[in-house]
Amino acid sequence: MKVHDLLGAVDLLGRAGSVSLARVYVRGLLMAAGRTGTDDVELLVGELVANAVAHSASGRRPGGVVNLKVYDDGKSVRVEVVDEGAPGGIPVVPVQVDPLSEGGRGLWLVRELSSAWGWADHGGGRTVWFEVTP
Repeated sequence: MKVHDLLGAVDLLGRAGSVSLARVYVRGLLMAAGRTGTDDVELLVGELVANAVAHSASGRRPGGVVNLKVYDDGKSVRVEVVDEGAPGGIPVVPVQVDPLSEGGRGLWLVRELSSAWGWADHGGGRTVWFEVTP
């Protein structure tokens, strides 16, 4: 794994409104770091935070939290979204998605638009991460 410098980290409430806050937060961090062309990063952050809110304990329990971390190594940006976990594994990423569907595209977009991505379960929940070279 490359060494990335932490640009910022924030805890967000496990609510739908946190999706737009996450996108604005990431945009601000990346702009302050001199990054341009960050639309894909913002989109993917929104998808992962939305998934964490919809599918993990972070969005199901009162006071649930999603942690967002943003790193930069000068070449690529790495984002980690940490939630409070959910039973079962990560959903299967579809080979194709219905462009008119209102859901089920989050991890597909992460796979298609990132240079690398993955996930890990740990004692406190699950981390899903991606890297993009903006």
